[in-house]
Amino acid sequence: MIRASKRAMGIEYAIRDVVLPARELEKKGIKVIRLNIGDPVKYDFQPPEHMRKAYCEAIMEGHNYYGESEGDFELRKAIVEREKKKNGVDITPDDVRVTAAVTEALQFIFGAALDPGDEILIPGPSYPPYVGLVKFYDGIPVEYRTIEEEGWQPDVDDIRKKITERTKAIAVINPNNPTGALYDRKVLKEILDIAGEHGLFVISDEIYDLMTYDGEHVSPASITKDVPVIVMNGLSKVYFATGWRLGYMYYVDPEGKLDELREAIDKMARIRLCPNTPAQRAAIAGLTGPMDYLREYMAKLRERRDYIYKRLNEMPGISTQKPQGAFYIFPKIEEGPWKSDKEFVLDVLHEAHVLFVHGSGFGRNGTGHFRAVFLPPVEILEQAMDSLEAFMRKRLSS
Repeated sequence: MIRASKRAMGIEYAIRDVVLPARELEKKGIKVIRLNIGDPVKYDFQPPEHMRKAYCEAIMEGHNYYGESEGDFELRKAIVEREKKKNGVDITPDDVRVTAAVTEALQFIFGAALDPGDEILIPGPSYPPYVGLVKFYDGIPVEYRTIEEEGWQPDVDDIRKKITERTKAIAVINPNNPTGALYDRKVLKEILDIAGEHGLFVISDEIYDLMTYDGEHVSPASITKDVPVIVMNGLSKVYFATGWRLGYMYYVDPEGKLDELREAIDKMARIRLCPNTPAQRAAIAGLTGPMDYLREYMAKLRERRDYIYKRLNEMPGISTQKPQGAFYIFPKIEEGPWKSDKEFVLDVLHEAHVLFVHGSGFGRNGTGHFRAVFLPPVEILEQAMDSLEAFMRKRLSS
């Protein structure tokens, strides 16, 4: 047998790993309500029509060639204008790199920044690729605490305690996956101050930046003075184009502290050739076109958030914070016979036929929780919550 590398075999992705047992049930004809993957296009959301038309036109007009490794120049200009309008940042197209979604941006950043044993501070709980990709590049992901009782805000004191001589950067995911937290400006300013004190840079994942319910998103890039920030964003969430796999990253680095890192990232971009060319042409239409669709979509999501939040908090053995952004909720398993949150999730799957993701799949600080998406219409959420509530009452009374 030819053995795979330990690095590759160690990769885990809880969000999709739990799909495997769900498929086995579905093969038996059992209907499973999947609340595990944050893909709005699986439900009643689609990219806006002008973006879809632009994608088809791009293909028919011949934009099917290898593009520039940095990304289409017109798209990078559109990103500059979008980010100036949204965050007030002073960047140019030279500061922007187009990527195959945020995941590739993370691959570039970690691959360029990490030597074996280097550390990245990441929020706990956190989107799984932050842990998986840091480990893949032989780095060490270090979780900093976020405070559940305060709406999952970062614990700034814990961040400070966990910085060592091997720390390279502090990552923030805002709005947050998996908790739905929206970070306060004051907290972000404190994180920037800590990074500045220790000569670190900040990685800011802003893929859900316009998906907020109570309050507005603040980017560290909009409030930094001399601390370098790398912002990541893309089309998957706010523009509802998940399958297009297109994103971008840009640098706010007035003192040029990231120059060597930028050069390394550009080398990585060249070796993978280019992002999807026709999708980039469609992205221009998305970033420069009307956003009125978002008002309708966010109204749907707000209704669904309010419904699932109410239902979960009414159930025995479960409590949850109210998400302020994105489309995730991260309830706590208060009581029950389960030895782990993964056992809970699999028990719910096999008995109630509802699929969640175990909280420990998002890191140590997610232990004892589970993540649910509230993307489906209320009628589907109602079925899921009815099944979950019946399951909880049965388990807690036995």
